[in-house]
Amino acid sequence: MALFLLLILSSLIFPSSFAYWPPSPAYWPSSKFSSMSFYKGFRNLWGPQHQRDEQNALTIWLDSSSGSGFKSVKPFRSGYFGASIKLQHGYTAGVITAFYLSNNEAHPGRHDEVDIEFLGTTFGKPYTLQTNVYIRGSGDGKIIGREMKFHLWFDPTKDFHHYAILWSPKELIFLVDDVPIRRYPRKSAATFPLRPMWVYGSIWDASSWATEDGKYKADYRYQPFVARYTDFKACGCTAYAPAWCRPVSVSPFHSGGLSRQQYWAMRWVQSHHLVYDYCRDQKRDHFLTPECY
Repeated sequence: MALFLLLILSSLIFPSSFAYWPPSPAYWPSSKFSSMSFYKGFRNLWGPQHQRDEQNALTIWLDSSSGSGFKSVKPFRSGYFGASIKLQHGYTAGVITAFYLSNNEAHPGRHDEVDIEFLGTTFGKPYTLQTNVYIRGSGDGKIIGREMKFHLWFDPTKDFHHYAILWSPKELIFLVDDVPIRRYPRKSAATFPLRPMWVYGSIWDASSWATEDGKYKADYRYQPFVARYTDFKACGCTAYAPAWCRPVSVSPFHSGGLSRQQYWAMRWVQSHHLVYDYCRDQKRDHFLTPECY
């Protein structure tokens, strides 16, 4: 009750700032994990000629000849994975800038994947941040995505912001500048990634679907399309760690789980900035996503 009254009081005292910025989560997990240089934990995966290391910041770009991607040296079975990213301003329709976990190369066609993807946009419209979860690739011949999409409370082209995924044996948590924006709990082994995954980043042409379901395509008159990454974090239990390796957490509690303040911030984001939730999509066959029930 006291927390609710504080929320109301804050909105009255600071109406303009509260309307656009989430409440403080009161805990900043990104500060708990060490940063690493790109070449300490990652390697080029494709498009090396479209990749440049600059004072601990990695720049990758897409033009009409190629995009670029990178991959962690080690696979993980749980952990905190983050990077500070700055996106390109202007027309970027059809272009995907991504930071994600996957085991696609180890399990082609039946892979797990956990995505943070920035869907390119047209002039004057905001980027869409898409979070997604795939479990063992396809189901009944269909690719089963679990998308939640957001419009951010800031312009991601003006500065670096920190985007992260917490993957523990019991939940996935997506964070932006330490604010939880989505929690995906483990409800069953059939709906949760359990096999080791690598950390990836990439920029590529997804004109067929990225911007307003493919209405707007990549326009190479505006090339190159550039993304910058820095402050890389990949901390947790690798696939080679002993069984007693303790999973990391983004919680202030020793037992894990989000605090009341973190839940409050997450609910605020979902109330003000969520633009799509697969569980609320009446066109979806939720027999294939039983976690929605």
